[in-house]
Amino acid sequence: MRLEGRRESDNFEDRRKMSGGAKAGMGIGGIILVGIITLLMGGNMGDVINNVGQQMAQVQEATPEQVEREFTEEEQEQAKFCRQVLASTEDVWTAVFQKMGRDYQPPTLVLFTNSVQSACGGATAAVGPFYCSGDQKLYIDLSFFTQMERQLGAPGDFARAYVIAHEVGHHVENLLGTLSKAHAQMNQSDKTTANKISVRLELLADYYAGVWAHYEDEAFGSLEDGDLEEAVKCAHQIGDNYLQKTQQGYVVPESFTHGTSEQRMRWLSRGYQTGDMRTSTFGIAESEL
Repeated sequence: MRLEGRRESDNFEDRRKMSGGAKAGMGIGGIILVGIITLLMGGNMGDVINNVGQQMAQVQEATPEQVEREFTEEEQEQAKFCRQVLASTEDVWTAVFQKMGRDYQPPTLVLFTNSVQSACGGATAAVGPFYCSGDQKLYIDLSFFTQMERQLGAPGDFARAYVIAHEVGHHVENLLGTLSKAHAQMNQSDKTTANKISVRLELLADYYAGVWAHYEDEAFGSLEDGDLEEAVKCAHQIGDNYLQKTQQGYVVPESFTHGTSEQRMRWLSRGYQTGDMRTSTFGIAESEL
């Protein structure tokens, strides 16, 4: 993805030196793997934390404190990349919202290490990148990108951009009122029904990530050969069926919260191909997802 000379977003908080340590028999990479099935949840953080809470019972969080250390050149480049991608989403969604007669209010990107406090509660890196509608911020531990490449087999800068764009997609859902309506329905539903609503939210965020890519490439010609394939492969690797099959050897469809690999790839690709904001994963039959 070509971002040379592009601006960096000012809607940014660097909390990497304010981190709670994880004390247990596993490192941060292992913690992320334990919680990988809940990555990219981006909506109801209470559910996300509950999903990983049982598996992380042995993990104790230290009181957040200032950590004196210098960041590596790679870490700083990753932070710059995140800010440039966020700036791109600001430019694209501002223009898209203007076409719809709306004002776009950008979210804030928070970088953290190991654990973080948000308006949705405390969270560890185990939940993966997430969006909190309570403070309209997206949270990312940059070590997730390393795990994404090494453990999920989803390398590439555009795969990382897709992760950010997906979380911004939840912010778009929030601004359009979709997120709050869906959460209200989930809170009044049984677990299986709530999971199905969650799938629609996640697939819509994938679609919006594709819409962003559509207009980003149209305006700046920033996508290079293989970029879209990187994002699509990432979408495949984080499908519920793929993750469950890999982790436990079988799948439980009624427990899906994000959608299958095929669904995630299809909605991401559809958003990129059309850029059509009239399309939604809500109001259609489940067979059409």
